[in-house]
Amino acid sequence: MSWLDEHSSGSVVYAVFGSLVVLGRSQLQELALGLEVTDRPFLCVVRPNLPVDSADACPDDFKDHVGNRGMMVAWAPPQKVLAHPSVGCFVSHCGWNSTMEGVRNGKLFLCWPYFADQFLNQSYICDHWKVGLSLTPDESGIFKREQLKSKVEALLGDAEMSARASSLKEKAQRNTDQGGASFHNLKRFIDTIKAANP
Repeated sequence: MSWLDEHSSGSVVYAVFGSLVVLGRSQLQELALGLEVTDRPFLCVVRPNLPVDSADACPDDFKDHVGNRGMMVAWAPPQKVLAHPSVGCFVSHCGWNSTMEGVRNGKLFLCWPYFADQFLNQSYICDHWKVGLSLTPDESGIFKREQLKSKVEALLGDAEMSARASSLKEKAQRNTDQGGASFHNLKRFIDTIKAANP
């Protein structure tokens, strides 16, 4: 968190892939090199079991190239990271929890779905809410570094998309605050359970 404090508002690219996604060595290298060529600060969570065939698949000179501009960690507190004002772009597998946390914090998404509902969530993010862009794999199934760089630039340079993300954040806050629709629905649910079990 102190590293995030060192960076300006909306400047950091945060990449994390949940607890089930597995990336091969080639894909993890493309991710690392893509983050490097963005020339932006980045925080990337690489679980010990994220790469299929290597615990450390980053290129040998990767750390020398990025220096203090990038952090690769085994874990970071996702809610705290997403709430941090320096985070501007969320590279996500689009799991529902990650999607809701990103929306609630007004973040822009770079969508990297892996399986199941993540593709539907990507559709909401990109096509309905219009607060993100999707990555497209090449013919070998790899998301390439050049695409990662261009999509990050497009996201962080889109004022309309940023305004929509801020608007969704405000709506989420209103609905979860006392008296909001989500607050009311949860209270009604609890009251129903209490009434059924006096």
